[in-house]
Amino acid sequence: MIARTVHRHIDVGDVRVFFRESVPDRPDAPVLLLLHGFPSGSHQFRRLIDVLGSRYRLIAPDYPGFGRTEAPPDFAYTFDRLADVVEGFVRMLDLTRFVMYVFDFGAPVGFRIAERHPEWIAGLVVQNGNAYAEGLSDAARDFIALRPETPGALDEVRALLTLDGTRMQYEAGVPDPALVAPDGWLLDQHYLDLPGRTEAQIALAFDYRSNVDRYDRWQRWLRTHTPPTLIVWGVGDPFFPEPGARAYLRDLPDAELHLFDTGHFALETHLGEIAPLIADFLDRTWFSGASAQSRQAAPPAETARA
Repeated sequence: MIARTVHRHIDVGDVRVFFRESVPDRPDAPVLLLLHGFPSGSHQFRRLIDVLGSRYRLIAPDYPGFGRTEAPPDFAYTFDRLADVVEGFVRMLDLTRFVMYVFDFGAPVGFRIAERHPEWIAGLVVQNGNAYAEGLSDAARDFIALRPETPGALDEVRALLTLDGTRMQYEAGVPDPALVAPDGWLLDQHYLDLPGRTEAQIALAFDYRSNVDRYDRWQRWLRTHTPPTLIVWGVGDPFFPEPGARAYLRDLPDAELHLFDTGHFALETHLGEIAPLIADFLDRTWFSGASAQSRQAAPPAETARA
């Protein structure tokens, strides 16, 4: 059954946030906050919302500088400010408890929110969202090391914002790129090419090192709060390789780990396998007492799938 999805804007200060929200069949449905990655937006979750939205309340905002969200010209594009806006968005929707799906940029945004409001987090779904030094590829480390004053740095960042750079992020590490529909990367590029978006993405690229500086804090948060966690990871990711997925198990030994033979945007090729894992996870972790019971009843799971 395809879910009904509404598409709205809500004002968070001077930022007009666009978001997608499913309308589930039951009013007490578990809530899943979907935090997108670079260079995409809430549209990256449209198929997941179609599949799961009739059973669960799925909510996917666009950050400032992405998708259909509108920010003022003087908005300061840092990860702290993205988290501020998403935190305000959560408050505007009066969300007090949700499972948080963190992918790519969604991890640094989401973990900032988790630090501020641990009481909001009923669980985590981590999909190629890194929080460990070993989860950075050599290419990612080199990119994060770039500084505005580094010769050629601006050109390197700008190259990632081109159509070729966007397409690469979808197809790299995928055994059969024909399985990746072009719609996602073409729509991403449309939004990247809007006025002011290049400058926004350049600012975020140079601020990414602020996330690496926080890894110790986020790992400590995971150890302290031990949220129920489902990890689904494309092992061909050119930025965040498989060791980044396994590293979570140091701090969350009861987490469930599922590895897939695909790239960064794992939902593009493995929605059919990942969506049921998310549904099962939500059913086991959402309702009162279910989190502790499920972790006591079942050992941590690890699977690898083609």
